Amino acid sequence: MDDWKTLLRSVGPSLATAIGGPLAGAAATFLADKLGLPEKTVDSVTQALTGNNLTPEQITQIKVAELEFQKFLKANEIDLEKVYAADRAGARDLLKATGSYVPAALTFLITTGFFGVLTAMFVYPEVKESAPLMIMLGSLGTAWTGACAFWFGTTKNSQDKTNLLANSAPAK
Repeated sequence: MDDWKTLLRSVGPSLATAIGGPLAGAAATFLADKLGLPEKTVDSVTQALTGNNLTPEQITQIKVAELEFQKFLKANEIDLEKVYAADRAGARDLLKATGSYVPAALTFLITTGFFGVLTAMFVYPEVKESAPLMIMLGSLGTAWTGACAFWFGTTKNSQDKTNLLANSAPAK
């Protein structure tokens, strides 16, 4: 499943960033239009990119969609970092308003699970061969990163670094 995300990050970093957040619908529409998909949804785009050996023409169309999406963002004065900052602020405001302990409890469970699985892998080396355990570790790692981003935020510099790395030429 991550192969299509890696491809999209390298070919269309703005689209890849948007497809995982509040602008997912807009990003999916741009991609679906260029890939000739009848449905303009995140699910249809994900299915089209998952496990698909894209042709050079399709990759070119994704690049065209990226350029058009960037123009759309600029024309509508949409700053992705501000959109995501507002999204995080909204989640934090909701937490303050409700006084819910659920996010903290989930963060505690995710952290305990993530580091518990890591510890088990070191204490019991034979479990390293377990595919379900590796899937669980990957999922918990992703969830833990998201939980940390919720509580501590993330930086635009981190996203810029990711985009620069995705667009850079490999070292020789």
